[in-house]
Amino acid sequence: MPDGREDVTVKVLTNINQVPAAEWDACAGANNPFTSYGFLHALEDSGSVSAKVGWQPQHMVVEDADGKVAACVPLYLKSHSYGEYIFDWGWAEAYERAGGEYYPKLQSAVPFTPATGPRLLVREDQPAELANVLITGMIQLAQQHKVSSVHVTFPTETQWDLLGDAGFLKRVGKQFHWQNHGYETFDDFLGALAS
Repeated sequence: MPDGREDVTVKVLTNINQVPAAEWDACAGANNPFTSYGFLHALEDSGSVSAKVGWQPQHMVVEDADGKVAACVPLYLKSHSYGEYIFDWGWAEAYERAGGEYYPKLQSAVPFTPATGPRLLVREDQPAELANVLITGMIQLAQQHKVSSVHVTFPTETQWDLLGDAGFLKRVGKQFHWQNHGYETFDDFLGALAS
């Protein structure tokens, strides 16, 4: 059984087509369609995600000693903050007023999808510690690109804590979700309100 000390190789992919779909999906699992190969491929194939529109793929994969993908992370070099549902325009403005260039930034996210889910994707039969290899790889890639920052948006709480342990600032946000409790009409919904 792997224990995290095996030789691994970290690669950056500029297109999701550079990894076999089955290997990516073995890491992503079946519980979150937004990190699936099919979803991410559709975004790239349609042109919704590309360097031209400010979402330059920089997906990171960790290959085991046999060359199979053991872990991966959807990752983008961003030239703006559109489509993230994290409104960091104030951060960008403050950073630039202080003399820095906020963009580009490195972003691990599911484009245009503010759904919480795993971002550090580790194959089930691999050691969970490979998530730390992905974190280290993202930091090193950010340094290579000389970007202002690395962002991981809408991770699971476990991954949020892991990123915090690695020195990432832990953003706290609130989401409000409407649920239909059997309302057949808008008037039914309004009638259930207290005031």
